[in-house]
Amino acid sequence: MNHHRKQGKMEYMKTFDSLLVPHPFPYQGSKRGIARYILPHFPADVNCLIEPFCGASAISLSARVNGLTKKIILNDLNEPLMCLWEEILKRPGDLVKQYEQLWHEQHSDKKEYFFKTREKFNSTHQPHHLLYLLARIVKGSVRYSSSGSFNQSADNRRSGMRPNTMRQNIFDVSSVLSGITSLSSVDFREVVKKAKQHDLVYLDPPYQGTSFTRDHRYLSGLAYDEFVDALIVMNQKDTSYIISYDGQTGEKSHGNPLPNSLSLKHLHIKAGRSSQATILGNDDETIESLYLSPALVDRLSREKHSIPAVLPQKQQEIMFA
Repeated sequence: MNHHRKQGKMEYMKTFDSLLVPHPFPYQGSKRGIARYILPHFPADVNCLIEPFCGASAISLSARVNGLTKKIILNDLNEPLMCLWEEILKRPGDLVKQYEQLWHEQHSDKKEYFFKTREKFNSTHQPHHLLYLLARIVKGSVRYSSSGSFNQSADNRRSGMRPNTMRQNIFDVSSVLSGITSLSSVDFREVVKKAKQHDLVYLDPPYQGTSFTRDHRYLSGLAYDEFVDALIVMNQKDTSYIISYDGQTGEKSHGNPLPNSLSLKHLHIKAGRSSQATILGNDDETIESLYLSPALVDRLSREKHSIPAVLPQKQQEIMFA
């Protein structure tokens, strides 16, 4: 526990920078880089953390490493992704052996090998093929066609994560999550129904972006009104939840803010330079919205949780501007 003085009184805040958190694969949109700004909003008594749009599950991994939850439910509508998660949790040894074989076989012609593996994955949805594709694509930027086929190209300057590194990551992730994690691939509304009084739901749905309900990181989009309706139901059930949703990169906004009628506490996180900005060589920074549900705010207030104190000064300036 660190102590910070602010406005003449002592504030208390948790920091989550010191522990090394493993990650299973590169995945654009992962909250791995800003998990330390999200975890301080966890209540002290989380029995089960539920991620309905889990992706690379960065928040669940960080929460478990830091001892913030006893159980985890991971869900994503992308069924092949959840099959990969099943391999990571149940058969990590077989998975890394298969990845190592793919990694070594590619070196005769990396570009051609990637396209052949992508074709195989789109036909068979084998988890080790998906892991290889995720390791090779540009900036972990997953893309699907309108028909649901994986269609992102490779970063042919690189060979992807080396087998020894991948082995370490996969086994570390499996060790952190195995035995306490349930997996599913259903509509997010189905999985949030499982939330009980001492649980917490972390929602990181697709950005609305400029394509309305379509985000090509996902097999299907999520309509704004449908999402809001689901949150209304969650509020009626006093579900504790955190949402990462809209945001801004430079002057470009990513979607509409969630409505005031939901009575959410709206915070902002300075997430640093976007991957697109890095590619283009400019300095645009991404500001991400974070929303806390009324039930969660009430829960934190009962714990005398000091919400404004969880971010460093540069983050507070963003939050309260």
